[in-house]
Amino acid sequence: MIMGKFGTAVRAFFNKLANLLWESDPHAILQLEVDQATQQIQVARQGLEQYRGLVERVSMQVAAGKQNAQRLESQIKAHLQAGNRDVAGQLAIQLQQVKSDLAQNEQQLAMHTDAYSNNLLKLQQGQKDIAALRQKAQKLKADLEMAKAEAEIARVAEAISESAIPNFSTRIGQATELMQDQIAKHRGEARVAADMSSRGVEEIRAQQAAEAALGEDLLKQFEVELGLVNAESAPQAKAQKTLGPQTQ
Repeated sequence: MIMGKFGTAVRAFFNKLANLLWESDPHAILQLEVDQATQQIQVARQGLEQYRGLVERVSMQVAAGKQNAQRLESQIKAHLQAGNRDVAGQLAIQLQQVKSDLAQNEQQLAMHTDAYSNNLLKLQQGQKDIAALRQKAQKLKADLEMAKAEAEIARVAEAISESAIPNFSTRIGQATELMQDQIAKHRGEARVAADMSSRGVEEIRAQQAAEAALGEDLLKQFEVELGLVNAESAPQAKAQKTLGPQTQ
């Protein structure tokens, strides 16, 4: 009872181990089966080669029996023509045995030849099946690797779509908005600086024009006093002097 339970537990353990191996690497199991089938085909081929040797031996026996029968028939005819009936009778007995053996050998040869042909056909088909199975195993291996890669890519894509891409999108949006705010701020500062740089320019230019006009009036008065110009130009100078404050 105990040994039976122990044997059942051992078988269950090995079955579980075999199932784990089958699931973990089915291609290795398939390749092992293909290799074992290939070995069986090789063994079958060796057996068929030996069987072909048997067919050849039986064929040689049939050929030898036919030659022997022909030889005995020739001898019997020769002895009958020579009147040696006793010798011809003995040869006839031998010929009868030879023909009996020949008939059996021909029957065996036909049977073995037919069996050899059938086994050869099976062997050839088996070799084709093994070649096709090898190709199928390679294709299944490639398909399995591709499926694993596609599944891995799908898992990565799913992880990215669920976590990384929203984070990237949020951060990119925040960074873009911050950069646009900074660009607007700097442009505003530049605009303010430009506005501040033009402020007071008109006043300065007006003051400079007034000072130039006043200097020109004083210079003309000085020229009149020195007699460098006629006094007629004095009203013009005065007019210009009068226009100075208005311009200012």
